[in-house]
Amino acid sequence: MPEFVPASRVTRIKSSPSVAAAARVRELKAEGRTILDLTVGEPDFDTPQHIKDAAITAIGRGETKYTSVTGTPELQKAILQTLERKTGQPYTPAEITIGGGGKQVIFTAFMASLDQGDEVVIPAPYWVSYPDMVLANEGVPVIVPCGEETGFKLTPAALAESLTERTKWLILNTPSNPTGAVYSRQELAGLAAVLRDHPSVYILTDEIYDEIHFGEEPITSLVAVAPELKDRVLVTNGVSKAYAMTGWRLGYAGGPAPLVAAINKLQSQMSSCPSSISQAAAAAALSGDQSFVRDSVEVYRERRDAAAAGLNAIDGLQCSTPDGAFYAYVNCSGVIGKSTPEGKRITSDEDFTLYLLEAASVAVIQGSAYGLSPYFRISYATGLPVIKESIAAIEKAVQALA
Repeated sequence: MPEFVPASRVTRIKSSPSVAAAARVRELKAEGRTILDLTVGEPDFDTPQHIKDAAITAIGRGETKYTSVTGTPELQKAILQTLERKTGQPYTPAEITIGGGGKQVIFTAFMASLDQGDEVVIPAPYWVSYPDMVLANEGVPVIVPCGEETGFKLTPAALAESLTERTKWLILNTPSNPTGAVYSRQELAGLAAVLRDHPSVYILTDEIYDEIHFGEEPITSLVAVAPELKDRVLVTNGVSKAYAMTGWRLGYAGGPAPLVAAINKLQSQMSSCPSSISQAAAAAALSGDQSFVRDSVEVYRERRDAAAAGLNAIDGLQCSTPDGAFYAYVNCSGVIGKSTPEGKRITSDEDFTLYLLEAASVAVIQGSAYGLSPYFRISYATGLPVIKESIAAIEKAVQALA
């Protein structure tokens, strides 16, 4: 049998660090170890009952066939209403695309638009998949470090400096994974002022966490701040995070009709359409009772406050209080250079996360996976007892360093 040689698009990307971390946790648990898992980026709540009922009803009605590439009329209507509510701008069916999760929508958008050498500006810290999605589609990730001094957010000056004649896309993720940072209206307006001078640059706004925020005002979309940019903004979202529907795999986006048509052409050859049952559930999620979202945000708020307070009380760690999502990005520079009880020197955030896993049985993800060190990410989409036990174990492990 000839040796299999993968395509170059496979060899130039790496596996998702968050998926790898979750796999390692499963391995350790299978070995009988009790692991306090703070890696998982999905709600620990069950999908609301009225959403599950909508799926069950759809099955009972025999809605188990192919749908249009662009989804069922019911889901289209729900998405159009949601986009207009969030952006203040009307969208048409020709301006929306639906896929098997927000991740697929973003990947297909890059597949539909990137040619070899096209640049994509990615503020760091970033969601781990962005650079590899760009590389898989022959683009060039342009990483722009955005440190704590700017609240982990891209500034107009940094944006202007990063743009070139090869720039095809800018990615904005708000609220952010991994930091929980949220762009204000004023901050978005500053970025929009730069983008107006670069009419060939498209903007992908990843708003998958926009319902999970802790401020008094709703999250603001770039399109709402700068509607004149609407014809080159792809607003991506989904039902995974806000409605605890990660396994249903349903994402969507609204954007310029020519781009959407290209995405849908690829979608027609990739999977024909998203699951018809997931579409029925998503329509119920977007258009139905929203009390679950409001209630879950208050639970996340309590967990966030407990996590931030506990981590900031540990000498050597520092944690900015996140404004949204369910992550905290923890500065661990204070432990770099110290040594474990076994004499191993901590030289990086990856060393520290491995130490926490082995010495404290706490699983977190190193900041280098998100493009900015020395940090680590925790997810507080888990029960308060697990969060408190994890922080106690982290504190004990840090105190043991010399």
